[in-house]
Amino acid sequence: MRYSLLTLALSSAVAAPLWAADDTETIEVVGSRIALRTATDSVAPVDIITGEELAATGMTETARALQFAAPSYNFPFSSVTDGSDAVRPATLRGMSPDHTLVLVNGKRRHGSALVHLSGTVGKGSSNADLNAIPVTAIKRIEILRDGASAQYGSDAIAGVINIVLKDADEGGSLNAQGGQTYQGDGEQWRLGWNQGLTFLDDGFVNLSFEAHHKNKTNRAGADPRQQYPTLPDGSPDPREASFDRKSHHVGDAEYDNLGLFINAAKPLGEDGKLYAFGGISNRETESGAFYRRALDSRNLTEVYPDGYLPKIAPEIRDQSLYLGYEFSLGEWQFDSSVGYGKNRFKYKLKDSLNTSLGADSPTSFYAGALSTTETNLNLDGSRYLPFFNDSDLVLALGAAWRKNEYQVEAGEPDSYFGSGSQGFMGFTPESAIKEDRHNLGLYLELENQLTDDFYWAAALRHEDYSDFGTNNSWKLAARYELTDSLAVRATANTGFRAPSVQQLYFTNISTLFNPDPNTGDLVPTESGTFNNLAPLTQALGVGKLQAEESQSYSLGLVYTGDNGLSVTLDAYQIKVDDRIVLSSSLNSKDATLPQNVRDLIAATGAESARFFINAVDTKTRGIDLVVTQDWDLGHYGFLKGNMAWGYNKSDIEDVHLPSILGGLESRLFDDIERTRMTDANPRHTGSFGLTHKLGDFQTTARVNYFGTYSIGYSSGPVKYDHQWVADLAVKYFATDNLALTLGAQNLFDNYPEKRPEDNNFNGIFVYPLTNSPFGFNGGYYYLEAEYRY
Repeated sequence: MRYSLLTLALSSAVAAPLWAADDTETIEVVGSRIALRTATDSVAPVDIITGEELAATGMTETARALQFAAPSYNFPFSSVTDGSDAVRPATLRGMSPDHTLVLVNGKRRHGSALVHLSGTVGKGSSNADLNAIPVTAIKRIEILRDGASAQYGSDAIAGVINIVLKDADEGGSLNAQGGQTYQGDGEQWRLGWNQGLTFLDDGFVNLSFEAHHKNKTNRAGADPRQQYPTLPDGSPDPREASFDRKSHHVGDAEYDNLGLFINAAKPLGEDGKLYAFGGISNRETESGAFYRRALDSRNLTEVYPDGYLPKIAPEIRDQSLYLGYEFSLGEWQFDSSVGYGKNRFKYKLKDSLNTSLGADSPTSFYAGALSTTETNLNLDGSRYLPFFNDSDLVLALGAAWRKNEYQVEAGEPDSYFGSGSQGFMGFTPESAIKEDRHNLGLYLELENQLTDDFYWAAALRHEDYSDFGTNNSWKLAARYELTDSLAVRATANTGFRAPSVQQLYFTNISTLFNPDPNTGDLVPTESGTFNNLAPLTQALGVGKLQAEESQSYSLGLVYTGDNGLSVTLDAYQIKVDDRIVLSSSLNSKDATLPQNVRDLIAATGAESARFFINAVDTKTRGIDLVVTQDWDLGHYGFLKGNMAWGYNKSDIEDVHLPSILGGLESRLFDDIERTRMTDANPRHTGSFGLTHKLGDFQTTARVNYFGTYSIGYSSGPVKYDHQWVADLAVKYFATDNLALTLGAQNLFDNYPEKRPEDNNFNGIFVYPLTNSPFGFNGGYYYLEAEYRY
């Protein structure tokens, strides 16, 4: 028998009645190639979140639903962060967003073209956009919380997220949800449709479509500043009294998303199978930049007499397709596949202006685009071999070839001429670039259930990259059953992350707002981000980017009782050498910097410059505890409980910066960046949930805990207190196929602590713009209907 490399489930694919208890046995193989194993039987910690569990969160975005279903995954809120308002970064186990590898149906998924630049967690990184995959299309998500570079290649330092698409060959579902915040904004609706079809007798085609619209939220404070020039007689302009001082937009972006996914397979002969999966999504968002007052030099009163709020309105197109063939050849089982993915991030500006063009300036601009494409070719083979003690040894080996391309497209000339389009200056022809790189990976894996009590696995991988050379990584894992109910498991592995093509080739000059050291006001600064190919970077001798390398260890206990109780406790340590960071900005007007450095920066047309550098060695330690328990309450129904708690702490062990500043190298990695790397994620996270089924009703209650975290400001780091956030949903099964849900997220309308007064931009930025784990929208209520057929 051949075992799939994907997760399998021993359950019927036909739509069951909505009220039916979940009695399926979930089987996982992510991170392992051996035969069917349950989640608690795994050699490394794995979370399995079903599509039903994702939907039960009531969240309309895949990444946000995952955050509330798996506490080890953090999807913090951000606002007024340019493109990161549209594609937010996410982290696993407190590591960088690009330390988590994302798979779909066990195959590598491409990343977003966007580089996070504006103060978010994982600044300088890029990540796969999970929100491009509709919740409607997801059968389940598996999270391997362990290093897996030796198994899957680059990026899997923190772990692996595998999204398994729905594969039913008949039946379907329709889903509709609508809701809004307690404050009456953020209205949104989502429509989802899934359909399973039989294809040529024994094959299947599963289609999923989703449409999602969300209005903006706004929690900006009133702008107390003078808005209009003083009149000739020295008196204030009378319009000051009537001006709407809630002029900024600080909150969720307006959002429209359409997604279509397909998953299909057709058996061929006795042992062959053709398969295909992929999808396309199109997203348009709109968020605010900084308001330009009527008296601002960046405004022309002939165009905007009362000032204006530039709106960043990107269009994001994401598409992917995998084709594969599984077949047998003698004792060997093979899986061959080819995959292609592309993400294009198109910058557009609305309600903007280019003051250099005068009163005839357009008010909307195309500012250029970022795009990344990825092509994957894979051939995997596996077989069983007789081994010691009459056991079978699983031998797996394979080859993977990958090509990554990255392109920066210049905007229209009006977007970068002179002062450029306000809100986001267009990419110039000098920033435009189109580059690629490729790599070949070879791997070998061994797995063996040596005795009924002892299981072990080993993996070795060699990677050869066209741009920075080779890398070898390995992994060892073992599990021993101490009793029928208690087992101990451990892993040790090395890993690596090649510098992404985004980090290698992204370059741009954009407007950032930095605090004035005297007044505290945020003032615009033309900041340049320069790649390793830029003349400035080469002149300064910053150095070529190298791969990050990691060493990881984990030790865990697993308990499974006869009474439905299961407990997993895992401790881990992840050390990463030569982590790539986006440096702090060097200002050409900083008199303490060497004159040659200041001159080189000024010659680029930017006032400040920053670079991607291998600058930091870190150590991350943590503990994950997961407890689940089911109760049959007889006449009182069924009760399912789950509790998860995680502790995570990152420390900087060493900083090694290029010697370009004559002894002031610490300027390249300042206290703000240190805080972002070590304390921006909550130290403790947790959740406790209960789901009760009785008759036609199902009630789900969940309490989420977010521990303290810190944000670095110019005046120093500020620690934000822990928060408890409760969610409640009641589902009524009107018929066997129709269910209605009334729910509330953030039931008690909690908000994070406010920003310090010396860093709140005159009271306009009330709450932290970045890194708040649950945002600052407050409570949200919704109504949902689902029909299965």
